Amino acid sequence: MRFAAIVLVGAMLAGGTQAAEAPTRATAAAQAKLKGQLPFADRQDFDFARRGFVATRSDPLIRRADGGIAWNLAAYDFVKGEAPASVNPSLWRQTQLLSIHGLFKVSDRIWQVRGFDVANITFIQGDTGWIIIDPLTTTETAKAALDLVNEKLGTRKVVGVIYTHSHADHFGGVRGVIDEKDVGTGPGDVRVIAPQGFLEEAVSENVIAGTAMSRRAGFQFGHNLTPGPEGQMSSGIGLAVAKGTVTLIAPRDIITRTGQTMTVDGVDLEFQFTPGTEAPAEMNIYLPQFRVLCMAENANATMHNVLTPRGALVRDARVWADGLSEAVELYGARTDVLFTSHGWPRFGQAVVSDYLLSHRDAYKYLHDQSVRLMNQGYVGAEIANRIKLPPVLANQWFNRGYYGTMSFNSRAVYQRYMGWYDANPVHLATLPPADEAARYVEAMGGADKVRALAQTAHDRGDYRWAAILLNKIVLSAPTDTVAKEALARAYDQMGYQAESALWRNMYLTGADELRNGISATPAAGSSDMIANLPSPMIFDLLAVRLDPAKAGDSELRILFVFTDRNERYLLQVRHGVLTAEAAADGVKADATLTLPRALLLQSLFTGAPLAPKVASGEAKVSGNPFALQKLVSWFDKPAGGFPIVTRPE
Repeated sequence: MRFAAIVLVGAMLAGGTQAAEAPTRATAAAQAKLKGQLPFADRQDFDFARRGFVATRSDPLIRRADGGIAWNLAAYDFVKGEAPASVNPSLWRQTQLLSIHGLFKVSDRIWQVRGFDVANITFIQGDTGWIIIDPLTTTETAKAALDLVNEKLGTRKVVGVIYTHSHADHFGGVRGVIDEKDVGTGPGDVRVIAPQGFLEEAVSENVIAGTAMSRRAGFQFGHNLTPGPEGQMSSGIGLAVAKGTVTLIAPRDIITRTGQTMTVDGVDLEFQFTPGTEAPAEMNIYLPQFRVLCMAENANATMHNVLTPRGALVRDARVWADGLSEAVELYGARTDVLFTSHGWPRFGQAVVSDYLLSHRDAYKYLHDQSVRLMNQGYVGAEIANRIKLPPVLANQWFNRGYYGTMSFNSRAVYQRYMGWYDANPVHLATLPPADEAARYVEAMGGADKVRALAQTAHDRGDYRWAAILLNKIVLSAPTDTVAKEALARAYDQMGYQAESALWRNMYLTGADELRNGISATPAAGSSDMIANLPSPMIFDLLAVRLDPAKAGDSELRILFVFTDRNERYLLQVRHGVLTAEAAADGVKADATLTLPRALLLQSLFTGAPLAPKVASGEAKVSGNPFALQKLVSWFDKPAGGFPIVTRPE
């Protein structure tokens, strides 16, 4: 899952109280039309999602140490019966499936706990203990899953943990199931296994642009929305992100190639190394003793994101499709059961092969047809409005766009090859959005005229055009509450109609903020994540916080000596640019700061002053004693609560 930003998004404050607009006749008609187009009589997914059920928790609330709720198993109990007009019927069906929770037997010696977090946690019974695949997002939910397994299947120690990839919903709960002091590669040690590049990618994806990604992740996952028929309806790939403690224990066993094998506690593991697919560091796992294949997050119960709405580097749909082809070639004929890190398993060799091939075909079609249209001269927005999967693929539920969409993903393919510029010279030097919006409103005859045009569009069910018109007023006149409410009503209807859970979340969060203002409050990042930052990345983070207007023409050189890591870095500021390089002995600097790196991290990320550490001798400063203070004075504080659907008033 697109997901390191999850670690930076904390609990959200409650939303406002202004009521959303009820579904209109146009929205009800759109829902009914879609319901008539899809194979709702096909109940195979419900059979697969319920198969092997053992038990679930008696207490639906999983709590944090502070008493707050990390997860509520009953939050989606309302998803019963037919979909109301306020929810796309296809998304309603997906949420029904994702809300089936508890402990399930997948195959001999393999179980999953599903519905305890946005992802699944898998338990393999070794000769003496449990091997865990993907220990969820938080320690609270991971521990609750392990407790349920031990209660129902008999208590066993955890002998191994496998991270399939570098997104936090697949490793963040690790300290809820193992203790780091027990981890190693020797006899009796707990094995922690991950693909090559895991640690770097796990801690890096959201460091540089972490604040912006965190803010946008709040929209993507609907953190400020309450689950309900007029609120959040899952994230498409799972229900929601648990609100607990995110941790990380570095892996000791690294998988570097396809075909690499390992035996842990009597369980044979064969790996398919798939970097650059759903995550920069990812792998699939084949279990030959059981004829079972784990596809990590490379295959799902929905089309995935080639580019996440929260922001990330664009993934390569072609490489993703190739990875699925290779999985079929390697394992298709010898797999009876397939499970993934989200969603539910697939049973039967023919079902598994068809699922992998059809899922592959969807990503390949997305890539190839986006590029074909691009080469015919169509730009991203045009491709997004033209491209659709052929019915034979679109009517397979696992190819529906609950998480990623053909529209969004086709623009990502365009971006990967062509960048943001569409070659039209008018877009070389565009006006700032608010300035452009003000000129459009003036050209159309003023705000009253634009509001009237938008109301006409709304009345005929053309909510996209209504939103475009009203957005011009809201950007140009932030205090126009009438336009804000009208835009919120358009977003209500667009959210209700959206098959994508993420689009629904983003539309309804936009509506909420138009009515009630910004209430999201990003929390601090995980201490484990911060502790695992490579030192050069710390200086990269400082570099993007330097305000050149504050630094002016000043120059500064500070030598950092990290006594706990035997590292030396020379930080330099000149021409409004901060750089840092590994430094040799004897390098000249305005000041030298000698200390354990952990103290610097604590100061940078928590604001703890270093002066007491200098006074106690834990840190030493030579040269200019005010150099670090001067450097810090040049930094900007990231604006976590910046506006998205409005501009500052």
